[in-house]
Amino acid sequence: MKAKYTILLVLCCIVTLTTLVACSVSYTFNGASIDYSKTKTIQIADFPIRSSYVWGPMAPLFNNQLKDMFASHTRLQQVKRNGDLKIEGEITSYQQRNKSVSAEGYSAQTELSMTVNVRFTNNVKHEEDFERSFTATASYETTQNLNSVQEELVNQMSKDICEQIFNATVANW
Repeated sequence: MKAKYTILLVLCCIVTLTTLVACSVSYTFNGASIDYSKTKTIQIADFPIRSSYVWGPMAPLFNNQLKDMFASHTRLQQVKRNGDLKIEGEITSYQQRNKSVSAEGYSAQTELSMTVNVRFTNNVKHEEDFERSFTATASYETTQNLNSVQEELVNQMSKDICEQIFNATVANW
């Protein structure tokens, strides 16, 4: 009986060691899955505002956040033209709407939304190319003035959309 137990234990150890040696797992802490031997550069165009409702600082704020995200989470070199990856598009919508009504029948919360249309070109692997819209929303109490919360909310929505774009382009999520 002890011999069967020993044989079983040895077989389990062999299977475990074989599995550990045969498998290799690669982790990146930023979520990017980029083959840096083939993909070295990224071209990120400035996104103009094509929305009828506009907040002036929105485009520069969004553009800077998008470029910063790729600079801080990848080793890709940002170039002005002929990048291995190319991201371009426009801010197509920025709007507000009533989200909820108070017991008195007045608007209690207002929701801001921002939509960005993105065209992604992977010059190394064209089957990953896409054109897609990304949207983020943020709410504020109607008792607050939009001017007092607008920068914070646009910053929050821009960050959310930049993460969505990052995940769709280089994180393969």
